[in-house]
Amino acid sequence: MRSTKPGIEEETKLAPAKRIYLDHNAGAPLLESARQAMIDALSASGNASSVHGEGRAARQRINAARRVLAGFVGASPKAVTFTSGGSEAAMTVLTPDWHMNGKPLTFDRLLVSAVEHPCVLKGGRFAADRVETIPVDGEGLVDLGWLAHRLGEIAAAGERPFVSVMLANNETGVLQPVSEIAALTHAAHGLMHSDAVQALGKIEIDLATLGADVITLSAHKIGGPQGAGAIVRATDMISFAPLITGGGQEGYARAGTENVAAISGFAAAVEHARAEMAGWPEIAALRDRLQGAMTDFAPSVRVLSANAPRLPNTLAIAAEGLDAETAVIAFDLAGIAVSSGSACSSGKVGPSHVLAAMGLDHDMARRGLRISLGLETTADEIDRFVAEWRKVAKGLAGAQTQQDLKGDSGESRAA
Repeated sequence: MRSTKPGIEEETKLAPAKRIYLDHNAGAPLLESARQAMIDALSASGNASSVHGEGRAARQRINAARRVLAGFVGASPKAVTFTSGGSEAAMTVLTPDWHMNGKPLTFDRLLVSAVEHPCVLKGGRFAADRVETIPVDGEGLVDLGWLAHRLGEIAAAGERPFVSVMLANNETGVLQPVSEIAALTHAAHGLMHSDAVQALGKIEIDLATLGADVITLSAHKIGGPQGAGAIVRATDMISFAPLITGGGQEGYARAGTENVAAISGFAAAVEHARAEMAGWPEIAALRDRLQGAMTDFAPSVRVLSANAPRLPNTLAIAAEGLDAETAVIAFDLAGIAVSSGSACSSGKVGPSHVLAAMGLDHDMARRGLRISLGLETTADEIDRFVAEWRKVAKGLAGAQTQQDLKGDSGESRAA
C-alpha cells in the first residue's frame, strides 16, 4: 500500500515561510537571556521583604537589577523604582504632589505634548482642568516657542508647571528636543518628565545630558518581559507621592510584593541592550533602504516625520487610498507583522491622535502604517516585505504597473 505521508520535497514545499516580525515598537520578542533570568528567579523561593536567607537572596536580585538599569541611564540606584510597566510608571509620576529635600513641592499645571502616549495624555493624577496640551509642528516636534511663551505666563501667574514630553514617539519614531524642553521648564521653576519607553536601548540615554528630572521605562520594548517597568529620577533628592500605598516596598515609593522574576528579566534585557548598542546604525541604514523602496514604488506615499530626527528602527508612512487596517491584515496573512499608526479600540482602527496633531486630516490620520525593525532584522526580510508592499500598494497613485516592473528580478529596489 502506498504511503499517504508527503515526501521530504513535498514537506519542504508545504512548510510555511518563517514569519517576519516588524513591530518592535509594540514589543520586542523575549530574549533568551531574559527568559533564563526569569526562570532562575522563579526557581528560587523567598519574598524580597523577608529577612531570612531566601528573602535576602530575592532582595539581592532586585538590587542587582536596580544597579544595572541605573548604570545604563546614568542614574543612582537609589533613584530607581520598579513598577508593573510604563503606564503605571507614568500614572505614578504625573502627580501634583512631590517632595524636594523632604519638603512638599506642589505643581499647579501639567503640560503634555499632543503626541504623547494615552497614559500621559490622560494627565495622570492632575485634575482635568489643570492639564494643557503642547502643540507640535508637521514633523511631530514640540513647538518650543509656544511652550516658552506658556511657561512664562504660568510663572508670571505665580504657578509652578510640570511638563511631560516623550523622548521618542511610538508611532513616528520622532526624537523630541528634551534637553531644550527641560531647560525651559526649569527656567519656569518646573519639573520635567519624559516617557523614554520607546527610546530605551535604541539611543543613548544619560540623565545628566538629557536634563529631564524623571523618566519612565518599560521592559518589553527591549526584549524583556511584559509587565515590568521603572521610574528613574535624576536625583533621589526629589520624590513623588506613591500611587500604590501600603507596604514599604521600593523604599515606600510603590507598595506591593516585587515581581522578582520580571525585574530580573528586565535587567537581563538591559544588559543585552547595552552590549548591542553599536548595531543600530546598521538598522538605520536598512530602514532607510526600506523607505526608499516603498516610495520608489509608490511616489504618492508620505514618509511621516522624514525631516525630523527619528529612532533608527522606525518608519511611518501614510498615503491616499491606503487602508491601514486592510494593509496590516494583508501583511499578516503573508507572514509579516506590522502595525497601523492608528489607535485600536474594540478591534476597529480609528484616526491616530499623533497624525492628527501633526496636521493630517481625519481621513489621512486613519491611513498610517508603522514598520519598526529590530536588531535581528535582515536585508532578506526587508526584500520580502517590499515584495508584499508592491501587492498592497498597487492601487496607490503613482504606483508602478506590472509593465514598469517587467524584467525586475524581484529583489528589493533598496537592496
